[in-house]
Amino acid sequence: MARPREPIELIQAKGKKHLTKKEIVERHQNEITPVCPDEFQPPSYLTAAQKRRFCTIAEQLSALGIIGETDTDAVARYVTAESLYEDAVRTLRATVRKKPSPDSDIEVQMLYIKALDTAQRVQDRLFRQAQSAARELGLTISARCKIVIPQKQNETPAENKFAKFLQKRDAG
Repeated sequence: MARPREPIELIQAKGKKHLTKKEIVERHQNEITPVCPDEFQPPSYLTAAQKRRFCTIAEQLSALGIIGETDTDAVARYVTAESLYEDAVRTLRATVRKKPSPDSDIEVQMLYIKALDTAQRVQDRLFRQAQSAARELGLTISARCKIVIPQKQNETPAENKFAKFLQKRDAG
């Protein structure tokens, strides 16, 4: 399986691949960089609370320079999945609080177990959706580690390996 293509700045920062100036210019011209407008407009289908969350996340990603105008739907999907996940957690907690007493009817206990199982499945499904959307946007720790471009270190001139021999020869 082929590795994902890396930005030229990342390749240069790593310093592991030697490219000609022509190759570097070609790579710069062929790379797609996101267009970061000053302000992202949240989609109309989001609720007021979701719109506020959308603006917060869009602002953070915009400051990093990794979000473009075409990513607004991805952010909206994440915000929606996150909101639904939070609702599922509340539902699961409410279901757990309604636990029947141990001496209650077996049918009531079976209904409780079924309701609990359903709530857990829904919560797990929504968690995976939110986690997937977060990973896509770089909102998880592992995803951010892949996004971060290492800074070029100040390169010190390489030490001449033969300098000490020349010094000995000149001195002696």
